[in-house]
Amino acid sequence: MKKRTKKLFPALRERSDNGFALIIVLWTLVLVALLVAQLNSAGRTEAQLASNLRGAAALQAATDGAIQDAVFHLIDHSPRHWAADNKPHVVTIAGAAITVRIESQAGKINPNSAPPNLLNQLLRQVSRDPRTAATIAAAIAAWRSPLVPAAEQAAAYRAAGHDYVPPDAPFESLDELGLVLGMTPDLLARLTPHLSLYRNGAPDPASADPVVAAALEAWSGQRPTPTSAPPDESLVIISANANGRASRHATIQLTPGAADGPFRFLDWSE
Repeated sequence: MKKRTKKLFPALRERSDNGFALIIVLWTLVLVALLVAQLNSAGRTEAQLASNLRGAAALQAATDGAIQDAVFHLIDHSPRHWAADNKPHVVTIAGAAITVRIESQAGKINPNSAPPNLLNQLLRQVSRDPRTAATIAAAIAAWRSPLVPAAEQAAAYRAAGHDYVPPDAPFESLDELGLVLGMTPDLLARLTPHLSLYRNGAPDPASADPVVAAALEAWSGQRPTPTSAPPDESLVIISANANGRASRHATIQLTPGAADGPFRFLDWSE
């Protein structure tokens, strides 16, 4: 009996070792399978991200190309000329349909040089609140030049919770108007389509949109005279949009006869 027992124990131990070895192998296979699945998933995600980035870059490049195409149509005086009338033109670049518009800036108001009363009338058109319009127009004028003592301005901005004061310098961007005391994001969004920092001199009534035309009439007391003349194309904004997935905006000044070329880019943004 003892001899048989001695013979059985090695067999049992051998079976037990084989069982543990099999379990280890199975768990190893499971872990390897999980690791491979994770790597495959990560690879697909990275590939999808790379594809998305490549597609976005291609669309942005297409809108850039559409801007350049519009510039050449703008300076082309043949029947292929595109006027600065804000009408849509569709161009296809690398399989992408891009909608392009050219808008004259001649009828816009420059917040750096416009008289405070004209700014007031423009703000009244977009805000419909005379008190708010007068307050913000005065704040815009005070921001660009020292009309109000610095200490008084600093106190007003601190009281409103701001940690900055007007620089007594021209606005460098239309977004900077959002820092003016009393300005709100909603009001700024309604105001900026009627402004241009690059327009020198008074706005051209013939090129003005209805909001600016109404502000000019209220400011000057004279109704703008309708005209059939083509829009002023010396300063334009060209917008290119790829179905909302990519866009580009460029402000361009035409410089015919200039040594450095017939046009100049003043601003280029998404």
